[in-house]
Amino acid sequence: MANIVVSGAAGRMGRLIVALVLRDGQHRLAGALEAPGNPLIGQDAGEVAGAGRADVAISGDYAALARPATVTLDFTSAEASLGHLEIAAANGAAIVIGSTGFTPAMETRARAIAPRTRTVIAPNMSVGINVLMKITAEVAAILGTFDAEVLEIHHNTKVDAPSGTALALGRTIADARHSDFAANAVYGREGITGVRAPEKIAVLALRAGDAVGDHTVIFGGQGERLELTHRAQSREALVRGALRAAAWLEHQAPGLYSMRDVLGL
Repeated sequence: MANIVVSGAAGRMGRLIVALVLRDGQHRLAGALEAPGNPLIGQDAGEVAGAGRADVAISGDYAALARPATVTLDFTSAEASLGHLEIAAANGAAIVIGSTGFTPAMETRARAIAPRTRTVIAPNMSVGINVLMKITAEVAAILGTFDAEVLEIHHNTKVDAPSGTALALGRTIADARHSDFAANAVYGREGITGVRAPEKIAVLALRAGDAVGDHTVIFGGQGERLELTHRAQSREALVRGALRAAAWLEHQAPGLYSMRDVLGL
């Protein structure tokens, strides 16, 4: 039973995590965090989540919650998560980060800090997506002459594009083909673009309605096309994956891990 601290406890993902922890009873809600100044600070996290009283008040002080015996689940924002990672590392607390939108500089900083404590960072915590990542690498290598494209759709309130998961799929393809993703990525097409260069990997984003998150990897050859698709039907898939990561992370040595480590892929 992991002692879970939920970051962003009053937000959409945070409330879902709190509710699932309380409902399943497989872990203990040890703390709830919100940004300083949030009007719900001091309120009971379970009641805010609509899951009944939890006797855990939402706090604005992460340093007071981050302890070696806790695992923090953080789906807030790249900037906030990086700050929380620094505090977790200083306090010896384990942390699972599912936030996206990290800049290259932020990614570099996170990779430097994360090994100081037990850390999982993944652009997508769902089990299915991480299986898709593994399959995509295998197919990209086998179908090395096929054109590769990634298409994703998310809800209209998502603030970063393409999604972190779509970018990770693009990098997976490039790595499998021993190519430089940054040099070959395409994020949009318009006008007379000319013939598609075989080494290019397009990562295209759609935003519409309340779509939780669909990702499709397309391998196009001559006379045939292979498509691999994962559809998230509920954000609960992300939460369950994150809780699985938290339980696994409790027993690991300090280091930076991925969901593929968690799942043994």
